[in-house]
Amino acid sequence: MLTAAQIRAARALVDWSGSRLAAETGLSLPTIRRMESALGPGRSAADNVSAVQKALEDAGVIFLAADAAGGPGVRLKA
Repeated sequence: MLTAAQIRAARALVDWSGSRLAAETGLSLPTIRRMESALGPGRSAADNVSAVQKALEDAGVIFLAADAAGGPGVRLKA
């Protein structure tokens, strides 16, 4: 499951505004803002979370799961 911080960080890596992510996913800007807030994506519909993840992955983001080395994160494809 994505975290709010991962979504914000991923957007920053690809230099997208919230409006751009909303346009790429077909979601509203308030939905994107809610997913990036303290409420996080866990309160959003699974299809919406999937749309955000897919759009950012298509832009070159890799989402990293938490493991023994640290918490969840993001990076760009090489």
